[in-house]
Amino acid sequence: MAKFLPRLIASSPRTVQRDCVRLRLDDEQEIEVLRVRDPRARRIKLSVDERGARLTLPTRASLVAGERFLLEHRQWLAEQLARYAQDTLALPLERGAAGQHLPLRGEMLSLHWHEARYARIEIDAQGAHFHLPARAGSAAMARAVRDFYESQARADIGRWLPRYLPGLPRAPARVRLKVMSSQWGSLAPDGTMALDLALVLGRASAFEYVLVHEVCHLIQANHSPAFWREVERRFPLWREERDYFQREGRSLKAQLRCLLQAG
Repeated sequence: MAKFLPRLIASSPRTVQRDCVRLRLDDEQEIEVLRVRDPRARRIKLSVDERGARLTLPTRASLVAGERFLLEHRQWLAEQLARYAQDTLALPLERGAAGQHLPLRGEMLSLHWHEARYARIEIDAQGAHFHLPARAGSAAMARAVRDFYESQARADIGRWLPRYLPGLPRAPARVRLKVMSSQWGSLAPDGTMALDLALVLGRASAFEYVLVHEVCHLIQANHSPAFWREVERRFPLWREERDYFQREGRSLKAQLRCLLQAG
């Protein structure tokens, strides 16, 4: 049974409030759930990512309702946590170890290790080559992994974006690559586009779809039927890529976070 703080209806906070509660699953395993009181939330929501479980409550939702929601979804929660545990097996990278691979654009590249003056990753017909100084630590490795993926992602964006610019009211102000916990992309009011760095690990068509999705928000800043018509006109197979993310998205995000912990 979950242990909760006093079961009160909260006042109306203007900022996001966070605390943790413990929940006992059906197999007697006890887990910690991050509870978030978010003024922007419209409904109670339970989500899971590689960092654990998160329960989101609207401002006026009672703690009793949150407790009930958690208990009703214990089985689902256990299944999602188990899937995340499987996704992160065999990662992060281990320096110099044989038989390792680096995910890129939906493929697994054979990884080769080399001693060098500075840290970098390069690819050729034989796979990926990780060049690393003898005294480089885990931070240098992780930085090289991130730099590699950012350069590959920017190369893809540079190829795709120009073809979608005609007909837009404006171009994106800039494009940022970041590690995102749940979203794949976003567009700020000032036109700054953010894209999840994990996109470059998956198949290229899925990455391109997310770029098109965010570009279309320059025309329609919503998810109305008019917005989806804009997406359809530019990327008719968008439903296939949405299904791909439903199947593989969890694994892609988990892989990236583990790779950035290279050691």
